[in-house]
Amino acid sequence: MSLLSLNNLTVILKEQIILNKISFSLSSGEKVFILGPNGAGKTTLIETIMGFVPFQKGQIKFKGKVVANEKDFQELRKNVGYVFQNPDDQLFSPTVEEELAFGPLNLGWDRKRIKEKVSEILAFFNIEHLRHKNTYELSGGEKRIVSIACVLTMEPELLIMDEPSNGLDEKNFRILVEFLKNTDKSVIVVTHDKDLVRELSWKTYFLREGKLTEE
Repeated sequence: MSLLSLNNLTVILKEQIILNKISFSLSSGEKVFILGPNGAGKTTLIETIMGFVPFQKGQIKFKGKVVANEKDFQELRKNVGYVFQNPDDQLFSPTVEEELAFGPLNLGWDRKRIKEKVSEILAFFNIEHLRHKNTYELSGGEKRIVSIACVLTMEPELLIMDEPSNGLDEKNFRILVEFLKNTDKSVIVVTHDKDLVRELSWKTYFLREGKLTEE
């Protein structure tokens, strides 16, 4: 059974077909890239999966269950971590520690478990020194890594990442690459970064003129 599947998914915005009968499936543990030119609809596709953009036709299934209404999408978002293209759209808590704790708090975890998970993720990304730093004081690269870290504290089964290497220096790029190489989570990465694609050599899909094809 697929972890995530799309069947003839169609999105029409302002009378324009953005996504045209897209079918796609992702198995547990599978990692893929979605590439395509600017304006092709890559962000629209993943925001539709997350329930942020409505679709007019087709079907989304997660873990075999149809995702059709806001309640369904709320359940999906408990298990799917979404890393926004712009970290400033994602980070809003005063400190890095509070940012990482926010998701698990919303999921109802007890404080001991949250504290342990936050410390674990800070150590994993080697950003313990940022624990008490204000999020607005972070560099662009630090914001990117923190935006990924705060999603991981919720232990999602699937990660969906929109241009995750944007703004990263070499050090933080290596941290991202090593994480993506070694994680056992399912991952969908939307990117223009040819270096990231070369480093990981995952299955690649290409979105163009509303159609998704495997390269």
